[in-house]
Amino acid sequence: MCRHDDALFEFLWCPVCGTEAFTHIPFEGVFCTECNTSVTCRESPESRGYDEAVIITFDATTTWNLHVDEKLRRPLPDDEAQVKILGAPGDYHVDWWAPTTTEDWTPVERNEFADESEPEEVSHLA
Repeated sequence: MCRHDDALFEFLWCPVCGTEAFTHIPFEGVFCTECNTSVTCRESPESRGYDEAVIITFDATTTWNLHVDEKLRRPLPDDEAQVKILGAPGDYHVDWWAPTTTEDWTPVERNEFADESEPEEVSHLA
């Protein structure tokens, strides 16, 4: 399995801000284009019979503007979250999130904040 498969990144979204756009910076890594959350991929040791199983780690230590408008971003518990994705191109689905989704934390849904924008007085901080 190609760990940076385009089809996998077309399925992914950022659990901090909900965007589906990621940027690969050679020798640096993959980052969310909207909030700069770092993304790393690794093959899962267990696939449960699926063609592909990958664990994606989202690291928010590089995320900007979390303090500015919590309505447009959701902090990750301890600055990190993981998701296990099963399937194949065109048929991916989420197996689990770690930490598990609870009343205290749930990942931002895909494009959850797409219709909202940051207040004008803080947009210069990005």
